Amino acid sequence: MKPMDQASTDPAALEGTGPWTLPFPKQDWEKTPASVRLFLAAQQKTIEAFGKRIEELEARLNRNSSNSNQPPSSDSPYQKATGASKEKRKAGGKRGRKGHRQKLLEATDSRNIPPDRCRCGCSEFDNVQPYYTHQHIELPQIVMEVTHFVLHKGRCRCCGKVNKGYVPHGYQTGFGPRLSALIVELAGMAGNSREMVRTFCSSVLELSISLGAIQKVLDRASAAIKPHYEAIRDQARASRVNHLDETPWHKSGKLNWLWVMANSSVALFMIHNHRSKAAFEDLIGTWDGILVSDNYVVYQKWVNKRQTCLTHLIRKAAALAARPDSELATFGNWTRKELQRLVKMAKAPPTIGEWRAFYARLCRLVALYRDSKSEAGTFARRIEEEMDTLFVPYHLALRHLAGSGLFAQRRCTARQTSRRGSGAGGEKAASKRSLAFAEPPPLSNKFRNGRSFRHSQPVEHVTCLAGAGLVLPARLIGQAGR
Repeated sequence: MKPMDQASTDPAALEGTGPWTLPFPKQDWEKTPASVRLFLAAQQKTIEAFGKRIEELEARLNRNSSNSNQPPSSDSPYQKATGASKEKRKAGGKRGRKGHRQKLLEATDSRNIPPDRCRCGCSEFDNVQPYYTHQHIELPQIVMEVTHFVLHKGRCRCCGKVNKGYVPHGYQTGFGPRLSALIVELAGMAGNSREMVRTFCSSVLELSISLGAIQKVLDRASAAIKPHYEAIRDQARASRVNHLDETPWHKSGKLNWLWVMANSSVALFMIHNHRSKAAFEDLIGTWDGILVSDNYVVYQKWVNKRQTCLTHLIRKAAALAARPDSELATFGNWTRKELQRLVKMAKAPPTIGEWRAFYARLCRLVALYRDSKSEAGTFARRIEEEMDTLFVPYHLALRHLAGSGLFAQRRCTARQTSRRGSGAGGEKAASKRSLAFAEPPPLSNKFRNGRSFRHSQPVEHVTCLAGAGLVLPARLIGQAGR
């Protein structure tokens, strides 16, 4: 049986007070017993509910990194990229690409190679001069410098007490600074596991070292770089603009969270037990600048200026545009085009007329779909709530906002990627790479009764779109706000 349309289950259609929309004659419906008609109406509602559920599940199945917040690593390797160019290109560097040529290093040894014997049999030549220098690079033979400190003891001739010699200062650990730096580079920066570092030391350096000794080297390095971590923390909190994000971080089998506070100069990482307001305040300290973030509820309650990540909104719009429902697809395509147009304004600032037209289209888009009960209405209401954060008033230089709204997320992803190669043994050092610091005082002025409190301030100089580095003249924002 062909499913009834939406009007089929309306009481007006069933009782005959409205237009007849059922896919069979009205006389046949009147001859049907009332109990059967009620059963068919209930079945139709069930079919409609299942249809919506199937559409939602298919949309969830079609999620990827281009239409959701999933990382690219979660994409299927058998799924072709939708935006890939079909043009076949030759392998190798493309025209205009900056090359990297091998440099001629300072030689530790030089050998003069005379010309070979001529075909005529003569081996004497005139005007002999160099025409080419071939550079051959090789590692020197690695020979470990091992120093044995033989400690002696003896009995005093005067009092008879036994005195001992002790290891000189700077040699107590048993591993020198260069060897320690190599171990830290392999395990920390390169993200290798303790076992891989031990294997490297055994095969390359011919050094037998235990996993515990490797961990102690890393612990000492972590303690040594703590002042530098604190300096990065202070520099991050002194910036006027910061990008924040968080991602799961499993430590010893327990769920933790890796937080990042990044700008164009530094990136501050912190591992915390919770994804909460308290963790957020531990990260930012007394910082009160412009926040660039996604729509996590803690970020939404930020009392100061905040720039919403436009990339997240564009991905959501792309997901709706791919839905089979005509209303969702139309709304998704329209929203994606307007948001992408907003991003393009970063390189081509609009005129007054262009800005008015864009703002009018965006307001009309929200007004048309705001009252819809579908996902389009939900997203339209979200855009309306985030309208104040789509373009943030700001008068600092554009260089502070270079980079997209995914600035912080990419740094979280990079840190996770470097950690995956470290294996289970890398958890302790991973926590050491993000050293904890003193708990800051409570920040009661940033949140008021758990709700957002925004200040209404006039725009003085320019407006910047933090998600894409957009600079708009203040007069355009003044026109849009009317």
